[in-house]
Amino acid sequence: AIVALLGLSVDLHSNPKTVEALDDDNAKTMALIRAKMEYLKTSRPIVNLSNALLEVDAKLEEAMKAPDVSKASLLKTVKEYSEFMLERDVSDNKAIGNHGAEAILKDTGKSKVNLVTICNTGSLATAGYGTALGIARRLQELGALESISALETRPYNQGSRLTAFEIMEEGMPGGQLICDSAAAALMQTKQVDAVVVGADRVCAQGDTANKIGTYNLSIVANFHNVPVYVAAPITSLDITLESGDMIPIEERSASELIETSKAPKNVPCWNPAFDVTPAKIIRGIVTEKGVIYPDDNGKIDVKVEKHMSS
Repeated sequence: AIVALLGLSVDLHSNPKTVEALDDDNAKTMALIRAKMEYLKTSRPIVNLSNALLEVDAKLEEAMKAPDVSKASLLKTVKEYSEFMLERDVSDNKAIGNHGAEAILKDTGKSKVNLVTICNTGSLATAGYGTALGIARRLQELGALESISALETRPYNQGSRLTAFEIMEEGMPGGQLICDSAAAALMQTKQVDAVVVGADRVCAQGDTANKIGTYNLSIVANFHNVPVYVAAPITSLDITLESGDMIPIEERSASELIETSKAPKNVPCWNPAFDVTPAKIIRGIVTEKGVIYPDDNGKIDVKVEKHMSS
């Protein structure tokens, strides 16, 4: 979402074709910006992208009502709000890290913990700190991280290409890379205290869409009584969708899976980018405002006021 908005701002200020298309008529400039935002929205079915674009649109509406509104002021609105979101993301990620670290240490009753994670949810996926990997980073800062195992995250290997890199760069203790199919064996034979994952979308009752393989990992963790924590900013909570079966799942092209797996060129493929983890096997959803835990009936309600209020 942040990359999209910063890219939009760069396009509006620096792309010769866009600059030439901008009009001194404020309504036409507004229409051009909105058309570009609609185009950006089609890039990925991710809720925080849609929410970010809605936020910018609301700011543009405010700017249009100003007596001194101009083309320059509209472009400035996009630029300044993009920069604000960049700063807010780091702040929110650090809060998620704090809440998640505190919850895991309290849940396990241990002074040092062993984590497992999937995909990339660190500095390379956010504005600079991370969500699920931000929890690991905070535990490391507290001297409470014993080890962290990153799943390679087939088929695009975000875990091996990105998370493993961050683990090495940060010097995280006990950092290691494992293949996706080794998670169960790791939990069976080694000490694993918690699984931390990110989220592309969390629906009203807590079902969570995340990178393909998250559901597998969560089932394995649940079988071994390892708590699963989902780290997600408020912008990823989508109360317009009640349950996970309503979440749109992006399906990627067969060629991407074939190329990364060295499979026969014409083999039929099913290549979903995400899967949905049911709320009933999630221990808690960590946001910048705290942790949403299941109620006494084991239900997660992400609509609680302290999380959905601004």
